[in-house]
Amino acid sequence: MLLHGGSETSVSPSRPWHLAPLRMVPFQRAITTARPHNDVLLAQVRYRVRGWNGTRADPVTDTHEALNQLAALAGPVPTVLVGHSMGARAALRAADHPHVYAVLGLAPWWPPGEPVHHMTGRHIVVLHGERDRTTSPGDSADYVRRARGTAARTAMAVVRHGDHAMLRRHRFWHHTAAGIVAHLLDPDGRPDPLPAECYGTEPFPLL
Repeated sequence: MLLHGGSETSVSPSRPWHLAPLRMVPFQRAITTARPHNDVLLAQVRYRVRGWNGTRADPVTDTHEALNQLAALAGPVPTVLVGHSMGARAALRAADHPHVYAVLGLAPWWPPGEPVHHMTGRHIVVLHGERDRTTSPGDSADYVRRARGTAARTAMAVVRHGDHAMLRRHRFWHHTAAGIVAHLLDPDGRPDPLPAECYGTEPFPLL
């Protein structure tokens, strides 16, 4: 399930032609191509509004609703949430849903203090651009460090020359994210695109 980015504060309606949801289209294509089985469903959450909006955390409500709709459609299937920026924060919060198996954060907005207790048994993987000036690779690394020992497994890689929009080296972003999702869904049949160092302690590797 793909979750696009947004704004810290905005109650303007979210539309599918906005740049944030459009940025996830090539990720959806790459994941579709790389998926290990034809019965893997892909979906993209459509937010009601464009912003996080403080304690309202509007995208989290939308993500929970989407997960419930998916469960009604497909049953209790293990679900990987792939979120960019604000979408990664929504994925993190919505990981308390019983069907969430893993979270892949792309340039995530994970400010200090994000909870880790609900990540028990889940997998957390992060790709964050070296040159991201919008969200903090350091905050992402801090979350991964705090979640270690709670989550089933944690990993992080820093994308060399990567920016927040994931436009620099975009093919690497798309290919690697798709490979990570395929490996999470079929760990025995699909190789992990990340080196073992990503699962260790800091400093996380530069790829």
